[in-house]
Amino acid sequence: MTTFEYVKNLKAGWNLGNTLDSILHRRDGKKPHETVWGNPKTTQEMIQTVRDAGFDIFRVPVTWYQEMGDAPGYIINEEFLARVKEVVDYGINIGMTVIFNLHHENWHFPSEENYPAAKERLIKVWTQLANYFADYSEKLIFEAMNEPRKEKTEVEWTGGDEEGRRMVMKMNQVFVDTVRATGGKNSTRMLLVPNYAASCHEPAMVDFVMPVGENIILSLHGYFPYDFALGDDHSKNKWSESEQTEVDDLFARIEKYFLSKGIPVIMGETGARKKYDNVADRIEWAKYYTKKAREYGVPCCWWDNGYLEGPENSEVFGILNRKTLEWGFPEVVKAFVGGGSQ
Repeated sequence: MTTFEYVKNLKAGWNLGNTLDSILHRRDGKKPHETVWGNPKTTQEMIQTVRDAGFDIFRVPVTWYQEMGDAPGYIINEEFLARVKEVVDYGINIGMTVIFNLHHENWHFPSEENYPAAKERLIKVWTQLANYFADYSEKLIFEAMNEPRKEKTEVEWTGGDEEGRRMVMKMNQVFVDTVRATGGKNSTRMLLVPNYAASCHEPAMVDFVMPVGENIILSLHGYFPYDFALGDDHSKNKWSESEQTEVDDLFARIEKYFLSKGIPVIMGETGARKKYDNVADRIEWAKYYTKKAREYGVPCCWWDNGYLEGPENSEVFGILNRKTLEWGFPEVVKAFVGGGSQ
């Protein structure tokens, strides 16, 4: 099948957020990496619950830098690698399409100065990962990087600058060439690459160029409308006609800059955070957002960080109670998975 056909067959995704991507601020050996941000250990039963709700994409964010050795080998810890494989298999075992990535890896800061070191490390890391998962079917997608950007700069979240956007595209090509060089099933495996910060800001969209090669998909992250879906102002918690317009504009841009140019897209992260008691508004958002996405052939993955409650300034994106395996907002889930048909 073509890459567009592959993507079109996908429906809705769920992110195992704040788990294997968690960052340890101290390494005392007393708390497992997977649970350090408060989520329980992932199980096959948990992912079966996700599948039973209708999700067919399982995205596994993974932070690797704290589990790898120094230059020049950057050898990944075998125990951690085996655990990632185990979690990936939870999805593969039940017929899901699984995506895993490099998450929170600030060593690939996209600048000319940093590029030689970042290129070397990216090659070493993805060569190991591609070889380790070489025998997996087309149900496994490799994702190059998560939101590569100039962290802690004024252009971090604004679509970047010319240098940053250009360096992300160069790193994407390094990733594609590295995976393809390992041969076998990796010669044709679907690969997911981001633009600068996986951004839907127009500057990051205009400048994007797909890497040379086949079976490549673009990863975007779209928390839109921003004030409703992601912004910290909890008074912006109502869904209205003006919010619909912002979603319409988002997918019109995706069509203009990517789909019309033969670039298939997966929305690797999206969602609408809990703000006071706005469940009904989140349901309407989920219906409208995913209906519009399906009209354009863009499958969407909900960012679930495991937090169903929290203080006002916290990002409450959780929809599954991972401890009880009960859906905290079942109608939101139904609307999101239904693609507007519910």
